Amino acid sequence: MATINFLYRSTKNQATLNIRLLYRHGEKDYVYGAKTLLKVDKEYWEKYHNQKRSKIADIIKKQQEVNAEMNSIQNFILSAFEKVSPAEINKNWLSSKIDSYYNREPERIKIPQGLVAFVDYYKKEKENEITQSTVRKLNVVKHKLERYEKKKNKTLLISEINEQFKNDFIDYCKKENYAIGTIQRDLVFIKTFCNYAFEKGLEVDRNLNKVRIKVKREIKHPYLSIEELAQIEKAELSDSLSSVRDWLIISCYTGQRISDFMDFNASKIRVENEKPLLEFKQKKTGKLMTIPVHPKVMEILEKRDGQFPNKISDQKYNNYLKDVCKKANINKKIEGSKKVEIEPNSGKYRKEEGVYEKWELVSSHIGRRSFATNFYGKMPTSYLIFMTGHSTEGMFLEYIGKSKKDTAFEVFNYF
Repeated sequence: MATINFLYRSTKNQATLNIRLLYRHGEKDYVYGAKTLLKVDKEYWEKYHNQKRSKIADIIKKQQEVNAEMNSIQNFILSAFEKVSPAEINKNWLSSKIDSYYNREPERIKIPQGLVAFVDYYKKEKENEITQSTVRKLNVVKHKLERYEKKKNKTLLISEINEQFKNDFIDYCKKENYAIGTIQRDLVFIKTFCNYAFEKGLEVDRNLNKVRIKVKREIKHPYLSIEELAQIEKAELSDSLSSVRDWLIISCYTGQRISDFMDFNASKIRVENEKPLLEFKQKKTGKLMTIPVHPKVMEILEKRDGQFPNKISDQKYNNYLKDVCKKANINKKIEGSKKVEIEPNSGKYRKEEGVYEKWELVSSHIGRRSFATNFYGKMPTSYLIFMTGHSTEGMFLEYIGKSKKDTAFEVFNYF
């Protein structure tokens, strides 16, 4: 494990910092030094650089600038160190890496230190890795942070994201009637931005890990049981709602997200050994999927001459889905949360927890959750994970709300 130190080695009032690389290889300790181009004042370095909670604005700003550059240099050198054998390291190697650091880009990109501005930087950096759905979520968080800044009359710096910010942000969100689960997800995104900022060399608070919130009471997400699905299949519906019902049945027996199942078409089905297989690429994960077509899905295709229903927009599907379930009398009262307008004609909606008829709580994701829940325990979990595309069994069990205690009790069925 290598470490980096920065030293002021000059007698002048202003000078560039030296870097020192320390590591152990075999039974021997090694130390190599080189010069950086990071220039600071001697007085600042000795009196103010390591000062905690300075109240002088200029000192705070200087600390942020110097720490950001030091972190950037450190991350660059340590990243290069991990890619070679320690036996290859020497003074010349370190000097060459310092040269590479300063020459790796003709004009180094200015990384914003403000949290809101950093969200746009993050989106640009990750544009080839994240989906449009994720981009929309990032924009929602960004706009909420902009409103928070306006309320507080201040600009949020990444280095200021700490436990105090967390408490202030939670208070603000509660006053704005945001659900605790929504606040929790926002804080997860904010920590993600800060962790990425640290990777890029920016200063972050050492207590960043405390920027989290524990949800004391979790509202379980609804799913449709096999009996309720049968009830929906028998309901008398108009032609337009019949298409929505067919998409619901398809989603409940394939276990896919709306971004995937709404793109299903006949060309994605192939038959091998007289078994129909559905092949597609999950938009969120990029995984190539080949899944068996359930008989319930085949029934829908057969009545539609081998074709899937016409594609519907996400918003219309969610709205019509509630109509389908309401007409099918899916009206058992359960705990849940749904969006409600906080003031008449305000156009502002927040999730509100309460007890509602189940049809009020259904959305496009209910199909995927219903598949995972209905078939859990009826087929090997590894097969279910294969169908849904979850990365791990732990993620799958958390998705359907199964705790370790639940799993332990289910093992009794095999004793």
